Amino acid sequence: MAFSELDRKRIEKTLEDYLEKVRPPVHIREQLDIGYRINNQSVELFEIRPAFQRPTQKIEEAIAKATYVKRVKEWRLYWMRADLKWHRYEPVPEVKNLDKFLQVVEEDAYSCFYG
Repeated sequence: MAFSELDRKRIEKTLEDYLEKVRPPVHIREQLDIGYRINNQSVELFEIRPAFQRPTQKIEEAIAKATYVKRVKEWRLYWMRADLKWHRYEPVPEVKNLDKFLQVVEEDAYSCFYG
């Protein structure tokens, strides 16, 4: 089940505030930028950059994902491994709010999100 309209607006505001803080300077955003998407109960962060062989084509590389589990009121954290599948982020497998998720991603204590 997707987020309610009010929840979605709150999530978007939180993500926009975070992106404003961590995005690269405007003059290099054509070469590297950060974006997000909301899909059902999940939020995904990703890098946007030109494709190596086709610089006019943009590609997205996954950074992190959090999925909200309503029945337990927590966000489950995931990272993209080399097998291109999402895996639970075992050092901090769940958090109570989206701000904490973004804090864990930004700290990246185990170099799983930004490498």
